[in-house]
Amino acid sequence: MSTQRVFVARLAGCTVFDPAGDRLGRVRDVVVIYRKDDPPRVIGLVVEIPGRRHVFVSIGRVTSIATGQVITTGLINVRRFQQRGGEVRVLAEMLGRKVYLDSGSVQAVIEDVAIEHSRTGEWDVGQLFLRKPKTSASPFAKGPTTFANWSEVRENATPGEAQSAEQLVASYSELRPADLANTLLDLPEERMLEVVDELSDDRLADALEEMPEDEQVHILESLDDERAADILDAMEPDDAADVLGQLSEEQREELLELMEPEEAEDVRALLMYRPDTAGGLMTPEPIVLSADATVAEALALIRRHELHPALAAAVFVTLPPYETPTGRLLGTVHFQRMLRYPPHERLGTIIDDSLEPVPADASAAEVARMLASYNLVSLPVVDAAHRLVGAVSVDDVLDYLLPDDWRSQDSDEDAAAFPVPVTTAMTPRRR
Repeated sequence: MSTQRVFVARLAGCTVFDPAGDRLGRVRDVVVIYRKDDPPRVIGLVVEIPGRRHVFVSIGRVTSIATGQVITTGLINVRRFQQRGGEVRVLAEMLGRKVYLDSGSVQAVIEDVAIEHSRTGEWDVGQLFLRKPKTSASPFAKGPTTFANWSEVRENATPGEAQSAEQLVASYSELRPADLANTLLDLPEERMLEVVDELSDDRLADALEEMPEDEQVHILESLDDERAADILDAMEPDDAADVLGQLSEEQREELLELMEPEEAEDVRALLMYRPDTAGGLMTPEPIVLSADATVAEALALIRRHELHPALAAAVFVTLPPYETPTGRLLGTVHFQRMLRYPPHERLGTIIDDSLEPVPADASAAEVARMLASYNLVSLPVVDAAHRLVGAVSVDDVLDYLLPDDWRSQDSDEDAAAFPVPVTTAMTPRRR
């Protein structure tokens, strides 16, 4: 992505292209969410496509933002944009808003907002372009302008006003997903659902993945079907499959139809397997490369910040095609092994083919034994034709083997009351 600072008012109307250079539409707004201590984070763009339909393009599908153009991956959900709770449109809602400079004595109006690419790979609100009150009595005079960082301004708040759900969401912005999940479950029912409405899709999806399945189902059922499908799109495929497995066949099919086709396909594939097997526990999105790929290419892929650490521990080398189900699995290259070789080294020369993959119908107990025996954090999963279909990681197995109420255990002594023999903890996750 470009690291150039871009002002949103100048970005409006810019053409959006796909990787081939074909025009997809024009930018109409930028959507951000507020955070407690940090500047608002950009989550996507509102794009007008042919037919004057406004759609949402996630920032994750944007590969470059510049003043003159926006380039995307080409994958756009053409469902009409509907603003969620907690989301703020920069052009429609932020521009023209009155703020106070840090001293608190000078009021100014936001005339433009700059977004910048942060070191973590996210787009955040950077500087604000502000106009102060005019100092001349002339009707044609304008007040002086200035730039200010987000941390240097504040909005006016009425003393004693009850904290809104939006403000509550901002106060939770620094919580890890597991902590956010527990915090949500501790809230009164009505308040929890208010906060759920304000959370962004990605943030809510992360929290749901850390909740017991009955709570996941309860929250999803409180949402309209389109929002529920968006949340499932944002979840890891194996977690989404677990939730859908708790629903009736009719509900499950309705939500799958509303999901993005690619995401729905992955989830459908997982639902084909029994929940107590490697196929039912795996993720269908491991890192897959050819034998001709280099160490440098592999390291670049596992360096992505959104990648789960367990999946970043190894890459899998296969024959084409390189998306699951792939061609025949040739072997695994672990992260540590890559560090011992020069960047130009081909992966085909450093494959570890000594470790057998697990078949998709292998039991959870067998997968757990292999992970423990060889001190691994993930294993490749193959079908009967030895094609790679996914990877199962240690956190998936632990989540399956632990008691249903393990998240509520407060101490080691309490947890000790729930021994989990690998050979007996086989309560199905999906029904």
